[in-house]
Amino acid sequence: MEEGSRESGLGPDWAELTHECLINILSRLTLEERWTGPMIACKSWLSACKDPSLNSTFDLDRLFESSTELARWWTPEFERIIDSMLRSVISWSDGNLTEIRTRHCSDLSLNFAAQRCRNLEVLSIKSCPRVTDASMAQISFFCPKLRELDISYCYEISHESLLFIGRNCPNLKILKRNLMNWLDTSQHAGIVPYDYLNACPQDGDTEASAIGKFMPNLEHLEIRFSKLSAKGLLSICEGCLNLEYLDLFGCANLTSRDIACASSNMKNLKEIKKPNFYIPRSVFHTDRYGHWRLYDERFQTDIFRI
Repeated sequence: MEEGSRESGLGPDWAELTHECLINILSRLTLEERWTGPMIACKSWLSACKDPSLNSTFDLDRLFESSTELARWWTPEFERIIDSMLRSVISWSDGNLTEIRTRHCSDLSLNFAAQRCRNLEVLSIKSCPRVTDASMAQISFFCPKLRELDISYCYEISHESLLFIGRNCPNLKILKRNLMNWLDTSQHAGIVPYDYLNACPQDGDTEASAIGKFMPNLEHLEIRFSKLSAKGLLSICEGCLNLEYLDLFGCANLTSRDIACASSNMKNLKEIKKPNFYIPRSVFHTDRYGHWRLYDERFQTDIFRI
């Protein structure tokens, strides 16, 4: 029969596959593969792509990580595209969405997620300039099962969000609150809007206090390039005794002695990333970082160790 089909130029009619067979096939594809292929093939395939079983996760983060950061990602137009995709998957999930990993979304889609995704466990929304405390408050109230949160490079989110999440999400084990390198912003120049870079949160100790007071069950914490002081670090170490991993890379206001003293009673701590960071020679000759001139030439090595 197969030989006869080939001779007659006829092949299997994929459009006639049962819904169950289509779901089985489509489940083997990534989100990107479904959106750029089957969803635009025919109505039956589009319908299958909307099945709740295929929409329990929304993961675009791997696509951002595999590409060079682009200036157009920071535009309202691109944000609307991400919001539209996320809102679609939320609707199709029928309340089964448990994981969101994306960038450059806004309060619009996150408020929608809070209302529709009561079983949300993972929320990773790095580099979202228009995500604010308002949507994070909604997430904290309606998604108490949250166990992992990444709000790195989201500068419109303040310590208030950390307070909301800490109070309402007792299962939170992983928090990533990394900031961009404020010691040398040249790596973001021409890509991230200049005004946004200057909006970098200034009060690291207030955020540290919220983490230490309201997130006692944390096991993994990343706060790269935070401006917290020894006081803020002590708040975290005294309140988060279950920490196993702590990333302090780029925290320029901390010394090795601060870290040793603050973490001395953390029995579960397995790994700590200290504030070792690279400072280009050009930085030493700018007015903005004039204080670095105080250091002798012998410290100007590849890695500046505090």
